[in-house]
Amino acid sequence: MHAQHKIKSLLDQLNTVIIGKSLQIQDCVACLLAGGHLLIEDVPGVGKTTLAHALAHTFGLQFSRVQFTADLMPSDLTGVSVYERGKESFVFHPGPVFTQVLLADEINRASPKTQSALLEAMEEKQVSVEGETRALPHPFFVIATQNPHDQLGTFALPESQLDRFLMRISLGYPDRASERLLLAGSDRRDMVGSLLPLLSLEELAALQQQVLAVHAAEPLLNYVQDLIAATRSGRWFLQGLSPRAGIALMRAAKAQALIEGRDYVAPDDVQAILPQTIAHRLVPVSDAGRGSVEQVRAMVESVPLP
Repeated sequence: MHAQHKIKSLLDQLNTVIIGKSLQIQDCVACLLAGGHLLIEDVPGVGKTTLAHALAHTFGLQFSRVQFTADLMPSDLTGVSVYERGKESFVFHPGPVFTQVLLADEINRASPKTQSALLEAMEEKQVSVEGETRALPHPFFVIATQNPHDQLGTFALPESQLDRFLMRISLGYPDRASERLLLAGSDRRDMVGSLLPLLSLEELAALQQQVLAVHAAEPLLNYVQDLIAATRSGRWFLQGLSPRAGIALMRAAKAQALIEGRDYVAPDDVQAILPQTIAHRLVPVSDAGRGSVEQVRAMVESVPLP
């Protein structure tokens, strides 16, 4: 299968830079193949930014990075029109959002106003600048990073905003063997520059079309609906998944199936991507005393397989 060969080479290359995190890297690749935005939530210094760079390089996409800060204005993201004497008119200078992969670093440090400018870009694939609507390049992916909420000077993303991310992943600390390779080896950030782009835009578009063409049989759709119903039962979460989240879940499961070399979705595919795809959209019922990821896993065990 040609697609699987392509995907394997993507994964292999990414695993040379980010060591010992093959499951998270597979999630990232599934997320981009499904056409979704990615949120990486983790402590500083575990390779979030390097991973975003490596993904953009490997997918052959144009890349820009914005460090989000409390004083970042929406126009710093979208761009401004500047009056030019020679032309006797305003000329638009596009901001860093006009790219194919935007790394939004420490997104939860920006003010709600700037976060909502990014939100419009993610949702509409366009931005409004001074009353004019401008389309963003295609494809357009946001890879956002955030530090866990308990850090000072952060604005938590509202639920509506978290819902725009197809997946949320955490890298976590490396295991001992992986860390030894990092300590003994060359700087990972230097390695990113030497990565080869492995996909053309046409090949990426073709893979994304293949994701959409993956078949979901009736029993599988019943299973997904049972899972969605479980999130809404009030037993596990304060509020259940929205229909939009259900659609996102199916896209992620199809991408996971394609990575596994199947042209149909299996229950394993749904389970493999479920916590990363839905946990950030859900708030656990308080008395459970578990985080949303653990709560999702507990819920999955209560839903019978097809």
